[in-house]
Amino acid sequence: MINNKLKDILFGVAVGDALGVPVEFKTREYLDKYPVSIMQEYGTHNQPKGTWSDDSSLTFCMVEAMKQGFELHQIATNFIKWFDNGWWTAHNEVFDVGAATRDAIHRLRSGVQPLVAGGDRENDNGNGSLMRIAPLLIYIYKMPINERFGITKEISSITHRHIRSVLACFYYLEFLRNILLGNSKEQAFIITAKEFTDYTRSLKIKNKEIGHFERLCSLSFLGIPRNEIKSSGYVIHTLEAAIWCFMNSESYSEIVLKAVNLGDDTDTTAAVAGGLAGLFYGYDNIPQEWINELARNEDINELALA
Repeated sequence: MINNKLKDILFGVAVGDALGVPVEFKTREYLDKYPVSIMQEYGTHNQPKGTWSDDSSLTFCMVEAMKQGFELHQIATNFIKWFDNGWWTAHNEVFDVGAATRDAIHRLRSGVQPLVAGGDRENDNGNGSLMRIAPLLIYIYKMPINERFGITKEISSITHRHIRSVLACFYYLEFLRNILLGNSKEQAFIITAKEFTDYTRSLKIKNKEIGHFERLCSLSFLGIPRNEIKSSGYVIHTLEAAIWCFMNSESYSEIVLKAVNLGDDTDTTAAVAGGLAGLFYGYDNIPQEWINELARNEDINELALA
């Protein structure tokens, strides 16, 4: 069952990512006029149809390493192989990379240890660890919450070490976990909000940092209008947008298209939303046409089931 869930997540992430790549950085106003409804080609990065970005590449790099055991250095090595040699890219080319991730990989290459390679300044809180973190769920969901948080912190810190990025990854994985455990969307949201709030307070994390998750810990968030959802590359914006799209849609395709059509960081918003949607609705409910068009779909399937 769990292998199947990994497949659900990996294809959920990659299909959402590929839908967003051609329109990355397009404004919401532009996409309101020309909404994405199918897998497109070329566009922003001039890539063939079905091309996924660094979001999926780093996700696959992490999964491949995790299958060999929990070893931060192997994950870091895979990230370097991706950046330097096009490892786990759609077409042997790195065409997109976030600044914080790029800087962290430079540090890793120079010998900095993975636990401290990620930036820890407030302006290092892009979505580069959140976008790749979803499959970690499969490896930690049975662990006690202290271990889940600790491992999440370590994996995020390879590229994003600030506590806000760590907490965003933790919230997202806890939400995924509550979905995996069979809860409805609303039940998962309520449970996650309470457990996240209680646990972060027990860690004595600064109220300022916990406050960034205030909207995600209130049921009123589910009813806020689209124009109050931001979709930039800031980690809180990405997490909120992904959760909002997931909670306000009724199918995998509706969720990821809603995420893409928010504009701005389209590929990452859709990848993060797609991880949730893939887990909840399953691989069989991802449109087959999109899977057929996805680059290296057979390799992704092999990674999921190996």
